[in-house]
Amino acid sequence: MAETPATFSQPWPVRSDVRIRKVEAIVTAPEGIPLVVVRIDTTEPGLYGLGCATFTQRWRAVKTFVDDHLSRLLIGRYPGDIGDLVRLAAFSGYWRGGPVTNNAISGIDMALWDIAGKRAGMPVYELLGGKVRAAADTYIHAGGISIEDTLDQAKDFVARGWRHVRLQVSTPGGGGYGAPRLSTEYPDAPYRNGWSARDYLRTTPALFAAARQSLPDNVELLHDVHSRLTPKEAVLLARSLEPYRLFFLEDVLAPEHWDRLPEVRAASPVPIAVGELTTSMTDAVRLVRDGGVDFIRSHISGIGGLTPARKLADLAELCGVRTAWHAPGDTSPIGAAANVALDVTSTAFGIQEGHVYGEAVHEVFPGTLRIVDGWLTPNEAPGWGIEIDLEAAASYPAELSGHDEWAAGVRRPDGALEAP
Repeated sequence: MAETPATFSQPWPVRSDVRIRKVEAIVTAPEGIPLVVVRIDTTEPGLYGLGCATFTQRWRAVKTFVDDHLSRLLIGRYPGDIGDLVRLAAFSGYWRGGPVTNNAISGIDMALWDIAGKRAGMPVYELLGGKVRAAADTYIHAGGISIEDTLDQAKDFVARGWRHVRLQVSTPGGGGYGAPRLSTEYPDAPYRNGWSARDYLRTTPALFAAARQSLPDNVELLHDVHSRLTPKEAVLLARSLEPYRLFFLEDVLAPEHWDRLPEVRAASPVPIAVGELTTSMTDAVRLVRDGGVDFIRSHISGIGGLTPARKLADLAELCGVRTAWHAPGDTSPIGAAANVALDVTSTAFGIQEGHVYGEAVHEVFPGTLRIVDGWLTPNEAPGWGIEIDLEAAASYPAELSGHDEWAAGVRRPDGALEAP
């Protein structure tokens, strides 16, 4: 945390004497998931901004980056120079990109937008040009140990107002995604708790065949592959799911093979959604520009915050691609608010991933958005309309993420590591 005189001077005259006084990364885990939020205080009493910098798996690195490296660039600067400050944060280290860098920059970027909204007396969405829709439709996640269990969860969500549901079901082995693990399913294999792509390709169509039989026909269905298939396997899965009219099929290829996405998309009868693993705006731009996706799904703090995400949404509009911003439980309420500000101001909007925050999160972050009948609506208060209770945040200390241990166990039956 920095609160010292600036060594980086204001490069031009500004219209106000408000200056950045303090920059700090705050880590809290009210749901057991480490959330990183940057708080920027100004010389105007009571005026501060919050931004999402959550990289759950490497939160200590992000906090150090903000507190020890980036904060000193901002102290004494005018908070209205958002574009210059985030470019300075990006260029100052010479090597650029990556999730640690971009999440740290995102925290600064969103906090400055929050300050801008508070100074203007407007919610951030109005600073972006105002609404083109009243609210953002969301999808929610259902994942059970059996098809019946998954569909029971889905029916409950539909009864509570959701029109879009992502379906996952447990697959043999402990490496499945989005549903409870089934252990020791390959007793004769070198790694008994492995995950098999072939078994996954056989079981997934059965889930959606059952879903179309038991869920209302107007409910949109989605599915997340989690980046584990080859290009040919991705096409095979997409074609096997064609009868069930999926809204989209998510993350079919690992980032290392994104150059093959245009051919997969061309062969797929199902819309393709990719992008949560983009770690720069440039990566995301290539997915949109080069014809690899129908939906761009970037984690907006992973690409640097609201400023680059707004540019990406404009590009998506021009290229006929829709947005579906990533927003699981390891997105802070500030990140969720930024997603919704983009959703209601961009004509490229497709769908918004939804997460129902527990009451502990609402305690730490008063003003956290709530999904109502499947819809998310931005706050009307200035900025994000979300505050932070520092005492409550401190009462939920963060531990290291358990993702490392989980990823170490995601292996094929022969013992080879699989993409987590």
